[in-house]
Amino acid sequence: MKKLKGLSLFANIGVAEIYLKELGVEISLANELLERRVKVYRHLYPETEIIVGDITKNKIRDLIIKKSIQHKIDFIIATPPCQGMSLAGIRDKFDQRNQLISYAVDVIKKVKPRYVFLENVPQQLKTKIKYNNDIILIPEYLKKQLKKDYSFSNNEIVRCMDYSIPQIRARNIILLTRKDQKINWEVPEKDKKTITLREAIGHLPTLDPCLREGPERTVKFFPKFNLKKNVANEFSKFHFPPTHSERHVMWMMHTPSGKTAFDNKIYFPQKADGTRIKGHYNTYRRHSWDKPSRSIIMNNGVISSLCCVHPGRVLKDSNDENKRLYSDPRVLSLAEIFIVFSIPLNWNIPDWENESFIRRVVGEGIPPLLVKKIFKNLIDRLN
Repeated sequence: MKKLKGLSLFANIGVAEIYLKELGVEISLANELLERRVKVYRHLYPETEIIVGDITKNKIRDLIIKKSIQHKIDFIIATPPCQGMSLAGIRDKFDQRNQLISYAVDVIKKVKPRYVFLENVPQQLKTKIKYNNDIILIPEYLKKQLKKDYSFSNNEIVRCMDYSIPQIRARNIILLTRKDQKINWEVPEKDKKTITLREAIGHLPTLDPCLREGPERTVKFFPKFNLKKNVANEFSKFHFPPTHSERHVMWMMHTPSGKTAFDNKIYFPQKADGTRIKGHYNTYRRHSWDKPSRSIIMNNGVISSLCCVHPGRVLKDSNDENKRLYSDPRVLSLAEIFIVFSIPLNWNIPDWENESFIRRVVGEGIPPLLVKKIFKNLIDRLN
């Protein structure tokens, strides 16, 4: 079988593409709007031609179509930004980002690849867009536009935890097969085993956070801070301490695994005057050891975001909230994020890029092991 050549739309820094080369699948062409992401993408995939610019602009979209035809593209991956639909976002009903799927469809109709991989959050199934002066659901729009030339896969909601990825993360996956092809592309059967956080990251060295109040305060608060930091660095350069405010750290030190600091009677989220902070019940929450990670969001470096805190280990067990203590009062390290996202720890991220940027672009992405398994299912059928 000849090598499959693909186009990646909304390419980000290429999180989805990490394992495709192992399958003999080549991303020949990519498109990304933001220069900063393009710079990292080129570092990671120097052999891929990348078009920088806004797909909503006719000039850029025409160039994407022209280059795709020149490269004889076999498939398209399209993963439009999901912030307009995500449960973690504001969810403006007619957020302009929700309309981006229409520009991907325009490329698909003009390039006519053999296969198409469409991915977004599950809310895409219930999201409406404007089409010919009508308001219709995105799945209905896709079928109106593409059902003449393409067959649609059966699976619509896919949970990453069902494919040996230690993260629940549900996605809407739609696979299209051009009707002149001999096989239909489908999502593979689920794996039999679910991987918990204990299995995935339980062996990693423990880490104390840096306190925003400064290094002297950090060492006073955590006497073994530097020792733990050095041990963690020997494990991976990506396993380093996140930085948090002392009061956030204090609240999480007294919060058990799987629980939120909002349940605490003493160490609950509060303002300087002691007034209880109001917030989503799943913020200031630790992950659970015996489950996969909850979905990793873009703002995964902040304790006050949706379920971002390490599960922690019992240091002092007590029913007395003042006496009980748990380790790792911090968000997951970058290394831990990579593991629960199925990203290899030897990923060639450039040293000149910073932590917060990497956290954000990974949180926007799709676990690459899921992409690999879906493409392997296609290749197996073709063979």
